[in-house]
Amino acid sequence: MSAKLWIDVEDLFEYARTNPRPSGIQRLAFEIFTALQTRPGAPEFVRFVRHDTSRKTFHVVPWADVVALFVSLTETEPEAPQIGLPGAILPHAPARQFMRKLVHRLPPSLRAHVIEVMLTQTSALRAWGGLIDAVARGIIIRLMRPFRMLGASDPKPEPAVELPGSPECRDAFARDSAPGDILLALGSPWSHPDYAQLIRAQRARGLRFGLLIYDLVPIRRPEWCGRGLVRLFRAWFDSTLPLCDQVFTISHATAVDVESFAHERGIKLRNPIMSLPIGTSFGAAGGKATAVRTPRLPAPGSYALIVSTIEARKNHQLLFRVWRQMLEEMPLQQIPTLVFAGRIGWLVDDLMQQIANTNNLDGKLVLIENPTDSELLALYEGCRFTMFPSFFEGWGLPVTESLAQGKPCLTSDRTSLPEAGGKLTRRFDPDNLHDAYRAIREAIDDPAGLARWEAQVRREFKPVPWSATADALLSALDHPMAPPDEEAEIAPLIRSGTGTR
Repeated sequence: MSAKLWIDVEDLFEYARTNPRPSGIQRLAFEIFTALQTRPGAPEFVRFVRHDTSRKTFHVVPWADVVALFVSLTETEPEAPQIGLPGAILPHAPARQFMRKLVHRLPPSLRAHVIEVMLTQTSALRAWGGLIDAVARGIIIRLMRPFRMLGASDPKPEPAVELPGSPECRDAFARDSAPGDILLALGSPWSHPDYAQLIRAQRARGLRFGLLIYDLVPIRRPEWCGRGLVRLFRAWFDSTLPLCDQVFTISHATAVDVESFAHERGIKLRNPIMSLPIGTSFGAAGGKATAVRTPRLPAPGSYALIVSTIEARKNHQLLFRVWRQMLEEMPLQQIPTLVFAGRIGWLVDDLMQQIANTNNLDGKLVLIENPTDSELLALYEGCRFTMFPSFFEGWGLPVTESLAQGKPCLTSDRTSLPEAGGKLTRRFDPDNLHDAYRAIREAIDDPAGLARWEAQVRREFKPVPWSATADALLSALDHPMAPPDEEAEIAPLIRSGTGTR
């Protein structure tokens, strides 16, 4: 069967409207896109699409446009114009660039709310457009009935609204997709409340649908999310999960969670959930990233690092408290600088105020907001160790990134993080200040032990290529591009949330 893969990238383009840097979801999805795109046979089988909601279908986006967009998110300086973004894929780019700058100059207390409003308005406008289109078509049909009765020919339809890209791209999906093809959503498509309608239309044409699920945080832990996102996320999953021919997850923990959710909601899954092996390479956007130590980065060897969006779920507050306690108990020169690397997110107003009130812990806390990939690589290379105290994760990309760079990582003992770190990480209870303090002090107070730990990480960590992620996905879909079992780099890790590794 020569099934084409139609990969939905609409969410990546929408994310880029209001965010200067990718989160873990965008990074992971793009790595999978790249691994699929570079496989033998990809020109025949792999296509990338965006939504054409006015016609309830999709239109093709050239791979070069997807790459250009992602590179702009990872390497372009936040204040600089976004170079290399074709106007065809981002209409009104100057206006969007202005809005992106404006949003990220707002204080954290307002930023998350403004972004949520913008996304909600986008969804509302899309829904209004669909309603107006349907009503207009209904009115035209009723008005033309008398003429049809008199034998008059049907009026010519109004021309469709001009979409980005060439006519060939706009029509390629309708022309080239066929029964047996597979539509894949590998990012974060839940911002589209009418998504199930789009999928039903394609399944009616004989296409299959595959969905990659990262986590169910807005459902399982709504206290860490905006209220609007919680409502949208739950409604999206209730309507979309039953339409999946194949569900993928990024960890065993998420697979178990999705199975439980499906059982609770009475949703019968068509096939066992497939947990994919997650790659560990860094910076595929334009080849491997090169470390660049810019003036805003601290001196190598002087700091401990957390790479993450600063939001309540990630538990930066715990690290703030640990460092606050160390400042009370240790000589200042013995305390490494605490580095937060990432964008400022939501539900952290109190934490940001505490940081400001303490003068960044008397200079012992540095915020590197929106680092480029080159800066991130330099941060990993120069840190003593990394930390990831999150309460709830779907995988834990910063953990595997740290290990891939040969750096020890202290992590929470919750959800998927033991999977991501394996035996090479040290763990603590993220609800227990004393446990976290103990683990971090051990890493600081025993430099010889830390050096042995780092040597163990460099010696024993086995990188997972993103091609293995693509192999597992293609094998689960029984796709012609899947390698024979004996040639697969890493076999699929788990066939069901209740299976074994």
